[in-house]
Amino acid sequence: MRPWTADLGDGTYRNPVLHADWSDPDVIRVGDDHYLTASSFGRVPGLPVLHSRDLVNWRIIGHALDRPVRASAVPRHDCGVWAPSLRHHDGRFWIFWGDPDTGLFQVNAPDPRGPWTRPHLLKAGKGLIDPCPLWDEDGTAYLVHAWARSRAGVKNRLTGHRMSPDGRELRDEGRVVVDGDTIPGWFTLEGPKLHRHDGWYWILAPAGGVGTGWQGAFRARDFFGPYEEAVVLAQGRTAVNGPHQGAWVRTARGEDWFLHFQQRGAYGRVVHLQPLRWTADGWPLAGDAGEPVARHAKPATAEPQPPEAPATDDDFPGGRFGRQWSWAASPRPGWTTAHGADALRLTCVRTADAHDLRRLPNVLLQRLPAESFTVTVDLALDAAADGARAGLAVVGDAYGWIGLERSADGVHLVHRFAESDAAAERDAAQARLAARGGDPGRPLPLRRGHRGRPAPLGPGVRRDAVAVGRRPARALRHGAQRAHRPRRPRRDRGLHPLPDHGGHGRPARPGTRAGPPAAP
Repeated sequence: MRPWTADLGDGTYRNPVLHADWSDPDVIRVGDDHYLTASSFGRVPGLPVLHSRDLVNWRIIGHALDRPVRASAVPRHDCGVWAPSLRHHDGRFWIFWGDPDTGLFQVNAPDPRGPWTRPHLLKAGKGLIDPCPLWDEDGTAYLVHAWARSRAGVKNRLTGHRMSPDGRELRDEGRVVVDGDTIPGWFTLEGPKLHRHDGWYWILAPAGGVGTGWQGAFRARDFFGPYEEAVVLAQGRTAVNGPHQGAWVRTARGEDWFLHFQQRGAYGRVVHLQPLRWTADGWPLAGDAGEPVARHAKPATAEPQPPEAPATDDDFPGGRFGRQWSWAASPRPGWTTAHGADALRLTCVRTADAHDLRRLPNVLLQRLPAESFTVTVDLALDAAADGARAGLAVVGDAYGWIGLERSADGVHLVHRFAESDAAAERDAAQARLAARGGDPGRPLPLRRGHRGRPAPLGPGVRRDAVAVGRRPARALRHGAQRAHRPRRPRRDRGLHPLPDHGGHGRPARPGTRAGPPAAP
């Protein structure tokens, strides 16, 4: 069974509709189809593309970035692809995103499944993030973006540009179109999404911080302003903290919906779906009177859609892994080996960093699929060198893993972890012998859940998730690891890392015009 199903099968859905780290989502509709992309940071491939007919049931159909703009032999956690925008214009799909260390980029394709163009640098500079384009009715093109203070020294402002219609150059130096510092109570204004509706230019943008923020809306008769603002979604009396940053989409049936993320600490930024209506004075209002809904009637569609969620399990046919997997950094030839069986063969890699999974590029990852789940994998370690290891891990700022390690007297079952501030991992349980001497033995079933509290992950765990096949090891000369047909994860009590805490402040009532105050 699926770890989480949003579609309740009775014409209603529950939130989150994507119970995984699809951070900073953007969504568009083309015909009867909806497409979503999200931040991928330093993972490879990047810029995932998901498809849905009803905004509730989603599947992964590909990636728009098959290799990073800047190849890296080491993981670049929290760098790389930030907050992309997805648009459809002139028969092509466009994705714009910011790399906070490099600048603003775009790719485009005639089909969301690809092939996509090579990344084009639209504007170079540090701290440039969250770009979104708009092609106006008269053919004029614009672009708006935000700023990361960690790189640029400024934030809480949105900058607008005129853009060439082909999306390849900006035609001015840009000017500030919304300055959050001039709006009482507003801070960390970012993530803008640009629209044209009812004679207005609209910028839908979050503020208030990832964990505690709110969703704002800005409108003006001219792209460069002046803009007036309103809060259109906030936590209110609900348990959904920081409901903001996402996408307004109108379905083929004319219904308006808003998808946004909620920060859930170690589990990442899960995606919620809110109904959206327009008030008498022309402002959008999401959820139930501006507060998130937990359950709601599904969007109307021409035909009922069966329950579906992004893939989690994998039989690895022919040694190939599915679209739900990504590498922690730029992959190298030989990390996996094609073969005729249904199993994943991962090659051990010599490294001096085997003591810390967070520093290893040859880690294969997928997002945690829910707060409660169990993962089972059959694992065999064929590498003959002492110190060779393979396993199943939960990786973040802190991590824990269980797997196999070879030593002089055979192969041992080990369980290790590292806290977020630790420079190296240590044992979470005493190792036990799994196979003698040079006999790799049969594949060993590994199961990961909350049984006995696997490894203390600690606060602030990054949103990387389950990693299969731990491939590093000290002094490895050769050998391979096989991950044999992981079974479908099932609902269980799962892992319970401590949540992140950050940010402060609360917005004004929604709808009001004033702001708030290794491997793996």
